[in-house]
Amino acid sequence: MNLKGKKVLITGADGFIGSHLTEALLEEGCSVKAFCYYNSFNSWGWLDTISKDKLQQIEVFTGDIRDPNGVRKAMEGVEVVFHLAALIAIPFSYHSPDSYVDTNIKGTLNVLQAARDLNIEKLLVTSTSEVYGTALYVPIDEKHPRQGQSPYSATKIGADHLAESYFRSFNLPVTIVRPFNTFGPRQSARAVIPTIITQLYSGMKEIKLGSLHPTRDLLFVKDTAQGFIEIAKSDKTIGEEINIATQSEISVGDLANKLIQIIAPDAIVVSDDQRLRPEKSEVERLHGSNKKIMELTNWSQKISLDEGLKITSEWFSNPDNLKQYKSNIYNI
Repeated sequence: MNLKGKKVLITGADGFIGSHLTEALLEEGCSVKAFCYYNSFNSWGWLDTISKDKLQQIEVFTGDIRDPNGVRKAMEGVEVVFHLAALIAIPFSYHSPDSYVDTNIKGTLNVLQAARDLNIEKLLVTSTSEVYGTALYVPIDEKHPRQGQSPYSATKIGADHLAESYFRSFNLPVTIVRPFNTFGPRQSARAVIPTIITQLYSGMKEIKLGSLHPTRDLLFVKDTAQGFIEIAKSDKTIGEEINIATQSEISVGDLANKLIQIIAPDAIVVSDDQRLRPEKSEVERLHGSNKKIMELTNWSQKISLDEGLKITSEWFSNPDNLKQYKSNIYNI
C-alpha cells in the first residue's frame, strides 16, 4: 500500500507514540486526521507542542474512544486507521481496572465495528509486549503464550483477540502491531526512563526506583513510529500479529546507570517500596524477536539505545519540557 495521499486517522494522536506517528505520517504525505481525547481545557496533548506549520496540516477531531458514535464519526471518509488510544499505566490498572476494560476493550471494539461498517482499507490495532508477561523463552516471538500479569495487560490481550476475531469472522483487513518498550521525548512520567531523567534533572542525588533486575527491550520512538508505517505499507501484514522490537535487552539497573553517567555521575539509585509491583505481576524479562517484521516489511532499527537515550535526555533538559513533569512524586 502506498500511503502517500491516503486519508489516515490516528486514535490517541495526542499521546506519546501517537504524536510522533502523526508527524511521521505527515512526512509520508498522508492526509492526517488526529483523534484526541475530548476535555474542557481544549488540550490536544502533545500535538500542542509541535510546530504550527505541522499542526495546520492536521485535522483534529476531539472525542472519546469509549463512545461508538464519536468513533464512527471520526472514521467516516478515512481509508487507513492507526488505533493507538488506550490506558497504559500498569500501577493505575491495579485500582481502576474498569476504566481499562472500557477504554482498551470496548474502545477497540468501537474501532473494529466502525472499520467493518465503513469498509476501511487497513486497520492497525496497537498491542503491547506486556501481553507476553515474563518471557518463557527468548527472543519472544509472536507465538509466545499470553500471560495477563496485570489488569492492563489482560485488557490488551482481550483487545488483541477481538481484533483477531474480526479478521477471522468478517475478513476485516486488520493487523495487530506489538511494540516493545518504546522511549523518547514526550513519554509520560509513569515510564521508567522519564522517571529516572526527571529526578536527575531536578537535582536529586538519590534516584528512587522499584525493582532493578527486570530487563526491557527498548526502542526509540521514531523507530517505533516507522514500524507502524512499514507495517501499513506492506501487503503481507493483514491478519498478522507483528512485534516491533530490537531483539536485545537491558536491566532497569543498568539503564539507570547509563542515564546517571549522561546527566549526573554522582547520583545513586535507591529502592522505593511503593514503586515495587506485586511479585507475580512484575514482568521480569522482555526480549522481543523482530524476525517477523524484518521478513514482512522494509523496517529496521535506525537509532541505537545509547543514541536514543542521549536525544531523550537532551529533550528533557529543556526547562519548558521538564516543567510538565512532577519529579517529586511517584507517577502511576
